[in-house]
Amino acid sequence: MKISVKINVYNEEDNLPAACESAAWADEIVIVDSDSTDRTVEVARRYTDRIANREFRGYKDKHEYSDSLTTGDWIFWLDADERVTPGLRESIESLRKRDPASLPDGFRLARRTRYLGRWINHSSWYPDYQMRLYRKSASYWDGVSPHETARVRGRVETLEGELLHYTKRNLAEYQEVMNSYTSLAAEYLHNRGKRLSGAGMLLVPLGVFFRTYVLKQGFRDGVPGLIISLSTAYSVFLKYAKVWEKENVDYPQERRIACDKSSAAPDSLH
Repeated sequence: MKISVKINVYNEEDNLPAACESAAWADEIVIVDSDSTDRTVEVARRYTDRIANREFRGYKDKHEYSDSLTTGDWIFWLDADERVTPGLRESIESLRKRDPASLPDGFRLARRTRYLGRWINHSSWYPDYQMRLYRKSASYWDGVSPHETARVRGRVETLEGELLHYTKRNLAEYQEVMNSYTSLAAEYLHNRGKRLSGAGMLLVPLGVFFRTYVLKQGFRDGVPGLIISLSTAYSVFLKYAKVWEKENVDYPQERRIACDKSSAAPDSLH
């Protein structure tokens, strides 16, 4: 059972060392960059010579490209801000002892996220099951941008152990990512004709907040849980607001009208 760990990166010089060290058990580490402007590639060379660059054309494209570079029969997808725990490593290593014919096509695992100085145990963020280990020949990428994920055609099992996720360092970084991701999601929905009424833009985010804070017990995560719940609801509102904006606001036309009014203003004084 040859396992390749693949890590897609962009400006990850600070995160990459710990991620690679937590994946030292792998048969190979493949790192795909997208024109980083920091020392990411220099740092990557300390851990592997399997490094490539790919102009960014979307997350799905980059994942498919990095998968194609791996030489193992199995791929473990790891982000630079994630760490494989010893318990998860033991579970993965134990698979090598199993009869290959008994293995499913994919394995999901629990991911625990650290946010605003604490580990989040509720708020829809835990256990946050993700399929991260998959048979290369049976896998494909699918989902809504920017949250495309690996899928398999066959059976999936759950691995013991956790993947640790050290997400954005502060609220400012988190807001930047939210703005980028909601723009990508809005473009996807707009192209597929997905719309929400004004009432829907109000009610759907409220439902998301209730589910995250109450049903998923975000209140048990303290103030960070409240921030997560409000931010999640707002991201849903912002996504659909951006779809509405694409449909209803013509900014170039607005600017032309403003210019016309501005040029006409002196005449109105006479």
